[in-house]
Amino acid sequence: MAQLKILVVDDEPYIRAGIQRILQNFRVDYPFMEEAFEFEILEAPTGEDALDIINSNIPDIVLLDNKLPGIQGVEVLSYIKEKKLDIVVVMITSYASLDLAVKATSDGAYDFIPKPFTPQELRSAIESITKHVFLVRMTKQMNQAGKQIRFQFLSVLSHELKAPLNAIEGYLKMIQERQLGNSLEDYEQVLDRSVKRIKGMRGLILDLLDMTRIESGQKEKNITRLNLKELAQAAMDTVKPMAIQKDIRITLNSPKEVMMDADATEMEIIFNNLISNAVKYNQDGGSVECNIDISDDKIHIRVKDSGIGMTEEEMSRLFHDFVRIKNEKTKNITGSGLGLSIIKKLIETYQGNIRVRSISDVGSEFSVDFPLI
Repeated sequence: MAQLKILVVDDEPYIRAGIQRILQNFRVDYPFMEEAFEFEILEAPTGEDALDIINSNIPDIVLLDNKLPGIQGVEVLSYIKEKKLDIVVVMITSYASLDLAVKATSDGAYDFIPKPFTPQELRSAIESITKHVFLVRMTKQMNQAGKQIRFQFLSVLSHELKAPLNAIEGYLKMIQERQLGNSLEDYEQVLDRSVKRIKGMRGLILDLLDMTRIESGQKEKNITRLNLKELAQAAMDTVKPMAIQKDIRITLNSPKEVMMDADATEMEIIFNNLISNAVKYNQDGGSVECNIDISDDKIHIRVKDSGIGMTEEEMSRLFHDFVRIKNEKTKNITGSGLGLSIIKKLIETYQGNIRVRSISDVGSEFSVDFPLI
């Protein structure tokens, strides 16, 4: 039986005791895990006590109230972030402090749980957090653990596909049994949902395959002389239907030829990801501008959008595996959380680098530089 340590930081004894009681015999088990997880519960009534425990017996998960005697919960959160500790922090807070919880989430907390919460709400949150911890740690081990980790990774894939497959099966049965009527128009919403689910599954599969190939280092690059302007234009043509739906104007500024020796498939992945994200996270009626040029012995690629933008903290997490920016503006946008981490790895194989500048509600600009070799 695997074990995760949960530190509960709350000055109310009945809250600490309640969490202890709810989780004392609780187990989290998924088909892709070799063994179930159980939980050791640590308690701290103050922020100072929490820091002592974090420094001496580092937990895997911290359930953190903000309103504490002495230092506040956000200061504990800042300490964990500053020390770059491998801890998942979840804020537990009253409904009256939801704004604070949301801000703490943007400042580094993984999520928040409003008080009062039911036993089932707490268990569901812990299930989600445990899966997140497992997936992140498994990804870090992929280069070291060989076939067994790859097998587990495929198990994760099959598990994550179950829910959309079940949904599509249910939609097909509705159509087969004519549950909503006999005309095609009656099923437009059902068909739209099915197509959306299929697109999500395809994206997850392709992202996982890309990441596995990059991490393994087994595929040799097929290096050819490429015109980056042509690749950028192809990526824009691919995303054009989505841009038209959102009334987004896309422009490409580049010399006629910007040549680079690279693998065509890998460069397509880079352009497709940057340009599709610029459309996906944009405002209706917005714009996307892609600029390619050469100066200072480097190839410069800039993709700028007028989209929803990001905070400084969100940008700091952007290129990590399985990270998706979660807020009110992105709740209806789907994705695997792998795209940007994949292209960062690809760019670095060419001794390049990627950076981002962003302002919330104004837009983002991704900058990629490749050395001229």
